[in-house]
Amino acid sequence: MNDTMLDIKNLTIHYSTEGGIVHAVEGLNLTLGRGESLGFVGETGAGKTTTALGIMRLIPNPPGEIKSGQIIFNAENLLDKSESEMRKIRGGKIAMIFQDPMTSLNPVMTVDKQIAEMISLHKNVSHSEALKLAGDMLELVGIRRERMHDYPHQFSGGMKQRVVIAIALACDPELLIADEPTTALDVTIQAQVLELMKELKQKFSASMILITHDLGIVADICDKVAIMYAGRVVEYADKRSLYTNPIHPYTRGLFRSVPDIEEDVDELPVIPGLMPDPVNLPSGCAFHPRCDMAGPECANVYPEMTDAEPGHYVACPVCVKKFLEGGKL
Repeated sequence: MNDTMLDIKNLTIHYSTEGGIVHAVEGLNLTLGRGESLGFVGETGAGKTTTALGIMRLIPNPPGEIKSGQIIFNAENLLDKSESEMRKIRGGKIAMIFQDPMTSLNPVMTVDKQIAEMISLHKNVSHSEALKLAGDMLELVGIRRERMHDYPHQFSGGMKQRVVIAIALACDPELLIADEPTTALDVTIQAQVLELMKELKQKFSASMILITHDLGIVADICDKVAIMYAGRVVEYADKRSLYTNPIHPYTRGLFRSVPDIEEDVDELPVIPGLMPDPVNLPSGCAFHPRCDMAGPECANVYPEMTDAEPGHYVACPVCVKKFLEGGKL
């Protein structure tokens, strides 16, 4: 658990568009230990999926480009790898579960062949052995072996997501990236898929990055949490520390907007304003136009990450100072 598997340093990713340069990810820093689960939380457009695609080296170029930084995986910088080397890493050592299983699966191939294809790419086995292993993987995710010759359209949404999970885990990856894996599913199926992912993560001893909007899912599954806003991580801590003492104004705004079963209120508080245009980000702290604690300095200098307590980092020196002084946030 103390061994660092993934260390992202100063990662910056831009997209060139007709409207200008989209600052999708700016100077991002993150670490993930072996066996740990990291929850990646933020609004749509915050840069969560772009970060995940950056780790996989799947940023479409053009228009996207990794401008700078390092992605250290198992002590090696993935940005220095050739495309052929990355093809061996994708699926074999790092696997990704995408949001929509319908766009992840080939509609004209049976699911056993799709899983077997992944196994054949990364394991030295015969075609018949790969198909047998594909059937084993389907059973592992709760799908009967008799259905291995079915096509994706013959499965429900939840079953298709299970197939995608089977493909991702087919080669025992060390790191699993799940990009909002339950978005298109109803609540009951969501719970089943998340429980399955928890069980399989423990079985395979894999590290996991879970991208989601749902703070409840993060509380249930993750060890650490990174709150992302406008391409930057604004708060990073272990789950207990962040949920007990949310410090950044954006993090506190997210928590206030979650319904509390014990409170009887007519309206939930909302964070005023909208996410900034990534082509034209505000100067200084990107959150300052929406922040009720912003001072003159917030518009001029971007706040660096500061230790609020051991392992709890916040990109807001004003709030950290208040927190350390015991003031009410």
